[in-house]
Amino acid sequence: MATSRPAVITLTALAPVSWGTTYAVTTEFLPADRPLFTGLVRALPAGLLLLALARVLPRGAWWWKAAVLGALNIGAFFPLLFLSAYRLPGGMAAVVGSAGPLFVAGLAALLLGQRPTRRTLLTGAVAAFGVSLVVLRAAGALDALGLLAALAATVSMSAGTVLTQRWGRPEGVGPLALTGWQLTAGGLLIAPLAFLVEGAPPALDGRAVGGYLYLAVANTAIAYWLWFRGIGRLTATQVTFLGPLSPLTAAVVGWAALGQSLTPLQLAGMALAFGATVAGQIGPRRKAVAPRTLASERGVRPSPPQRGSRPGAYVSAAPGPRR
Repeated sequence: MATSRPAVITLTALAPVSWGTTYAVTTEFLPADRPLFTGLVRALPAGLLLLALARVLPRGAWWWKAAVLGALNIGAFFPLLFLSAYRLPGGMAAVVGSAGPLFVAGLAALLLGQRPTRRTLLTGAVAAFGVSLVVLRAAGALDALGLLAALAATVSMSAGTVLTQRWGRPEGVGPLALTGWQLTAGGLLIAPLAFLVEGAPPALDGRAVGGYLYLAVANTAIAYWLWFRGIGRLTATQVTFLGPLSPLTAAVVGWAALGQSLTPLQLAGMALAFGATVAGQIGPRRKAVAPRTLASERGVRPSPPQRGSRPGAYVSAAPGPRR
């Protein structure tokens, strides 16, 4: 059943909106100073849950491809993001992250042959500027390690987005399975680091258990499935332009649930960032290309389109999570 482009964009946008609630949930429900343990609980249970639902394991080259994508999108991204958030003042980490569309545009040009337009670059700059107005506060000297971690996290996520689109997914494998592969691989990568740095898991009360359940199921399993599903149907740049919705959602949640105030300058920044996000979805449709599948990688010529099929429609082996 075909899904309209606006519907795909809306469903994909639910992922960064969900991620925008992470800060509030973490500060209000979870134990303090356990970022790696939180990353582990977010990733590994969600990955195992999706693997149990999909009942599909990688084959052949997809063992290492899933490991690479899991490392970029989850295993490296989570620790780097938490490290930058703990060492940088205010919302500086979010500002660096909001430059993701610019990184993706550059990587897409190198790896996908998608040449960035002036409009894309300008829109990305406006989005980053708008986010900076929303999240930046008065701050002292910036921490060099925190800045490097924020930059590395953004590059890691951007590279994972582009490679997910470049590799697509193997024939007969849906976005649910591919998401499970990546979350599991990323969680396994975080696990030894979490226990080495933070030690044994903390004692959890009912509020913490509820918070972790929300992060693992809604904030990670469902959100990342929607994100990777969207990457299979939109361009890498379009998907990444939805990223600024995360800090914008965090600002709204902070105002509505935590009693934080929003200044006129912040509201103006929200309008700029949201406008850039919408503008990033407007453009020519991606040209329909034969999806990369195991058959095409082995040199098997894909079957011709069946009569009555919609031109440009993706078959069951359509590229999946390409984040």
